[in-house]
Amino acid sequence: MIILLLVLAYLLGSIPSGLLIGKIFYNMDIREHGSGNLGATNTFRVLGKKAGFIVSILDVAKGATAVLLPLLLHVDVIDPLFLGVAAVVGHMFPIFAGFRGGKSVATSAGVIAVYAPLLFLIIAVVFFLTLKITKYVSLSSMMAAISGFIYSLIDGIFFSKDWHLFVLLAILMFVIVYRHRTNLTRIRNKTEPKVSWI
Repeated sequence: MIILLLVLAYLLGSIPSGLLIGKIFYNMDIREHGSGNLGATNTFRVLGKKAGFIVSILDVAKGATAVLLPLLLHVDVIDPLFLGVAAVVGHMFPIFAGFRGGKSVATSAGVIAVYAPLLFLIIAVVFFLTLKITKYVSLSSMMAAISGFIYSLIDGIFFSKDWHLFVLLAILMFVIVYRHRTNLTRIRNKTEPKVSWI
């Protein structure tokens, strides 16, 4: 049952929202445009605000649904966070899109939204505040990941002792910052695209 749940969570994460929205409604493969990434940020850049918001919601839903699988299937055999990790891996390396996926930000947010709603609110505030100030989605994503890690560290030491959450947030912070390393270079060179919708 555990293996089945992990595979199901991975397959959920592997659903390539950006690719599907691009091909079905815009007759376009977004992997051939912009950054070549399948995530929501490139969808915003290539297909516009409406498509970007839809892909964001779908990617968040993948992570959220993965965490809810034990509840939905009435089983209690695994920490839901592990299913969230499987969905995030699926989003980054989707079997349905040649293992070329997104950078895991929105799907990770979905995982956190269900598992730790207060943490989700905190990282959402950090994300949108940074985005409002800088107009850089990539920098906002990294700041949100870092703030989530700091929160989970403080929470783990002084409050909930939820070290599974701390380890997950540490991994996500590393992955998100690492996968945005080229964005950091472009920010330093002032060539990183800025958003105009906020």
